[in-house]
Amino acid sequence: MAENLTDGVVFAQPANIDQRIDAGQACMLQTALEPPALVDGMDDAVSSAWNAMPERLALVGLDGNVVYKSGPGPMFFLPAEWEEAISSYTHEQAMAI
Repeated sequence: MAENLTDGVVFAQPANIDQRIDAGQACMLQTALEPPALVDGMDDAVSSAWNAMPERLALVGLDGNVVYKSGPGPMFFLPAEWEEAISSYTHEQAMAI
């Protein structure tokens, strides 16, 4: 996508898990995201289990339940909606303490 070229987040399809992790780390740095991110294995087991092809943004709560799941990306990613879900969830957690 043109935005990826502009933002400098263009990677060849990873051939191994180290390359996949490197791409994930670069994206996290580029977007300045602070929450931990997880990288699926080369077998794409998590993507398959979550019906996340081609990709999804998700927020999983401390209790293991899905708090937010985006539409299929990158076409239906709504970053502002995802950021709002993160903000709301962290606010709720802080209020619960």
